[in-house]
This record gives sequence, structure tokens and C-alpha cells, in this order.
Amino acid sequence: MSRKYVPVIGAGLGGLSAAIHLKARGYETEIFERNALTGGKMSEWQVDGYRFDTGPSLLTMPEVIDELFAAAGKDRRDYLEFAPVAPVCRYFWPDGGMLDASTDMEEMIAAIAKISPRDAANYPAFMSYCQRIHDLTAEIFLHTPIHEWRKVMKKKFLPSLFNLHRIDPLRNMHNGVRRFFSDPRIVQLFDRFATYNGSSPYLAPATLNIIPYVEHGLGGYYIRGGMYRLAEALTRLAEEMGIRIHTNTEVTQIIVRDNHVKGLVVNDEFINSSQIVCNGDVVTSFDKLITGYPRKKARLNRLEPSLSGMVFMWGVERESSQLAHHNIFFSSDYKKEFQQIFEERRAPDDPTVYVAITARTDATHAPAGCENWFVLLNMPYLQPGQDWPAMVKKMREAVISKLLKSGIDLRGKISLEKVLTPEDFYQLYGSNRGSIYGISSNGKSNAFLRPANRSREIEGVYFAGGSTHPGGGIPLVLLSGKMTAALLDERERNTTEQTKTYERQII
Repeated sequence: MSRKYVPVIGAGLGGLSAAIHLKARGYETEIFERNALTGGKMSEWQVDGYRFDTGPSLLTMPEVIDELFAAAGKDRRDYLEFAPVAPVCRYFWPDGGMLDASTDMEEMIAAIAKISPRDAANYPAFMSYCQRIHDLTAEIFLHTPIHEWRKVMKKKFLPSLFNLHRIDPLRNMHNGVRRFFSDPRIVQLFDRFATYNGSSPYLAPATLNIIPYVEHGLGGYYIRGGMYRLAEALTRLAEEMGIRIHTNTEVTQIIVRDNHVKGLVVNDEFINSSQIVCNGDVVTSFDKLITGYPRKKARLNRLEPSLSGMVFMWGVERESSQLAHHNIFFSSDYKKEFQQIFEERRAPDDPTVYVAITARTDATHAPAGCENWFVLLNMPYLQPGQDWPAMVKKMREAVISKLLKSGIDLRGKISLEKVLTPEDFYQLYGSNRGSIYGISSNGKSNAFLRPANRSREIEGVYFAGGSTHPGGGIPLVLLSGKMTAALLDERERNTTEQTKTYERQII
């Protein structure tokens, strides 16, 4: 029997996850999405025989997706096929060094040994350190809404709470990595994982060294047909469950009275609801959709946004045998790169370049003899005075020059191009100042300061997505939707029980 109606703002992965979990719990729900496609930042572009994913390019923690389908009574394998990626990533350094990263311990040790035998010997200890952080934090920080103290203080979490000093929160990520490795190239390889959180390895806590274990210890995957197949599959699942998804439909206001949500304004129409889930960026939501909370708005806007990015999608009329599915070309001065991004807030002089080529795994994603290049550079969030057309030109030249030094000549080989800048991330997805990962984790406490899934200021407002707990990335965004649905359902059950108790008392 269906209980209450809950509208969802946004059909990103977090919104889709929340809606599916709510429907599975017996709620009527529908989703309002401002763009033409579902999936949020997970989207795709197809033209002239090329296909590009425009957002996430690697899947970790695939069991989260399996559990989401199982919650709806479905088997993920009927919708999606996951394929392990080997190598997980191919790394290139300016000095000509190259390393194929592997999820196999012995293969990874052998790969590191070609660069630094001493560091290779320390790799098992580093992975044990990363696994310890994972084992102590995964359940309490990734699978539990940490802002709900009644949930965090449960008996099963006490061992983790008493061992918080063992998750290395007082050191920065870079210094945590340097405890195990001395070769600057190997340090740079593992420092890179701070960007998965949109942060700087020189500022974010070493607790984020959980990320190398998630990728190298648990594995990285590709979704056959392209990463966007996940958004399509979740959309199909939602619609099969009876969830209506309204695309090209923008919510312009969340109506609040006396600190209780009353509904939404969609296409100038008021939709009554005492509970909503917002899949939009939390900061942008208080800036654009919610009025009457100036102190909350100011507090959110004081939090530092995460990295943004510049994306080049290139149709390349050549095949590059030296490249894998995932590739990284490192800058020569990593610390300077992050300093220019986060302190000077400008495009770095020497950017680290990420290149994903799904045609390596799905040959149909590019015409014969060609490749589909997704090129991502870390960028600062939006600030007044930035000249993005000039920075696009500068970065295009920097990428082509860097690749040429590695023996990859793209001159005259790029037949088509599409570019995304931080301005596009803001305009398309309402990301706070164009950030990709919500709030940065730069600082000892920032990793634990993401906005809560349940609003403390407004009764009945819940948040899901990369800007809220537990963070950005496919599995975490899906988990945020799961947590949000559970919190909403718990409140509804408690309210219903309190009402029944009161009615019994007055009778």
C-alpha cells in the first residue's frame, strides 16, 4: 500500500537512487529534471560515428549498484554488464617513465620495481595501511549518515570510533603517501587519488588514502556500451517501477513555511508536498531555490568548492598503440599545479592530463582507424575575472604539446571537438561555482563537513548527490540516495507512530 508522495528534484544518479529506494519502500514519487537527459553529470555525446561519456569514466564498488537493483527486486545482470579494466590506468611521466597500474598485488609490485625497487618493496605495507583505513571507515562513513548521531553511536561502530586515530586524520594525504614511498613519481601516482574527491593531496587528510585501496584493492570496472548505460538502466528501472520522470522540467522554488517544506514550484505550478528530496547541489539550492535562510546560505558559501575541470572530447583520426583505456600524463611539478588551481585559481601552466578512450574496450565507439578521446584537466572553480576562452586555447596547446613529448602527435588529427569548462558545469548542472565534486576536503576536518542528507533547518527537506554526504563518485552518490530514502522513511514511520499514539491517548 503506497504511503506518502515524495517529489525528487533532479534525475542525477543520486536522485534516481533515492526515487528507486523510496518506491521500493512504498512511496509514490516522481522526478523533475531540468535537462533533456537523465543522469546529471553522467551523460554522453554521439556524433559522426563517435560516442563519448561526458562524466564519470571508471566504476568502483560495483556491489552498490547490485544492491540498488536488488532493492527493487531486480538483477543488475539483466540490465548492465561490468568488465574489469586492465591495466586500471597507464601512467606517463615527463622523464619518459611509464607504469601500468594493476589490481594484482604481484603485478603492481613488479611494475613499481621497474621505477623504484625500494618503493616496490613497500607497496604491500602501503596497501595494508590503505585497507586499514577502509576497514575502519567504510561502514561508518560511507554507508551511514554520519550527521545522525543516534546512528553513529551504535554499539557496532564503537570500535571504529575508538580507533579514529588509526585512520591518519592529522597528516595530509601527500605526507601519508611519503611514509611508504620515496621516488617522486610513485608518490605522485598515489597523490593523484585526492582528485577523486576534488581535493589537493597537499591539503586533504591522509584518511583519503582509502581511495587507492578501493581502486587497486577492490578493482576498477567499465560498463559495457559506455558508462552512460548506468544512467539509462536506472532510468529504465525507475520507469518500470512506475516512477514518472519529467525531463526538460525545472523546479524554480522550494516553498517553506515555519521551517517546514510545503512543496515545489514547477513550470509556475505549485506541487504540494510535506517531504522532498533534492538532488541539486546543496549550496546552489540554498542560493537559488530556498529563501529565508541567509545564515545557512552564507555558511555554505564559505565552504571551499572542490576542483572543477576542463573536458575536451576529441574525435582523433589515428590509433595510438601506446595508450590504454585509462591514461594519465603527469605534470612536472604537482605541488605547483595544485597551488595554481586552489590558491591562484587559474588554469595550471603544466596540467596533468587524463585521457580515456572507450574505443579501446568498445570498438564501435569510433570509426575504423579512429579513437574517441575524453581528455580531462583539473581546473579551479569559478571566480570573477577568469577568461575561460583564453584558458581553453592555452590548455588545448598544453595538452597537444605534452602528448607530442610522449611521442603522440595529434597535429592535424583532431576531426571534431567539444569542450566543457567550469562555466558549463555550472550552467548545465547547477554545480556550486562549477565544482565537480561538491565541497573540497582540503583541511583536516573538511572531509567530514559535507552537508547532511537531512536538512536541520527545514523539516521534510532531504539531499542526495555528490554535494552531500558521503561525497562524489558513482558509488557514493548512489549511497547518498539510499541513505536519504532511509532517513525520510524513518521520519515518516516515527511521525505516523506518534500520531497513532496521540490518537489512542485522546480516545
